[in-house]
Amino acid sequence: MDDDEAIARSLKGDLAAYEVLVARYSTLAHRTAAMLGAGDEAEDVVQEAFVKAFRHLASFRRDAPFRPWLLRIVANETHNLTRSRGRRTDLALRLSATASTRAPDDPEGAAVATDRRSRLLAAVRALPERERQAVVCRYFLQLSEAETAQVLDWPVGTVKSSTHRGLARLREEVGDELA
Repeated sequence: MDDDEAIARSLKGDLAAYEVLVARYSTLAHRTAAMLGAGDEAEDVVQEAFVKAFRHLASFRRDAPFRPWLLRIVANETHNLTRSRGRRTDLALRLSATASTRAPDDPEGAAVATDRRSRLLAAVRALPERERQAVVCRYFLQLSEAETAQVLDWPVGTVKSSTHRGLARLREEVGDELA
């Protein structure tokens, strides 16, 4: 069942159809919430985002893709969480979900790669919030500029400039050692 059919059936009261959307986008929503600052509270953010998405499904523009619309709700919920806490939280990456479980052929290479990844993530965490959000959406979540603008509710030009500034800061911070 594709997104359009699942949305149409959900609007008619078919909860199983909405479960299809939840199953399809749950991992991405969790990753988005965690990387945008929800940390250990990503599960709560995602649950609230899916509830809000369901409540407002009737207002969803059917000619638009569902994924950026949902991720915008996740981003807004994450922003609300971090704002209500009154402090920035540490980004918690769920590397265990993406890490390979097989033993590396080159233990030294694997150790170097892990160290580089850790330094890069620390540098991303240290970026100013707007630049971090833009870089996370564009490069970690692999969203287009238009999707990032929709998710963050920013003009495309702001996405471009924030991404550019964030990448420039990362280059200054980590230089060529991570290339």
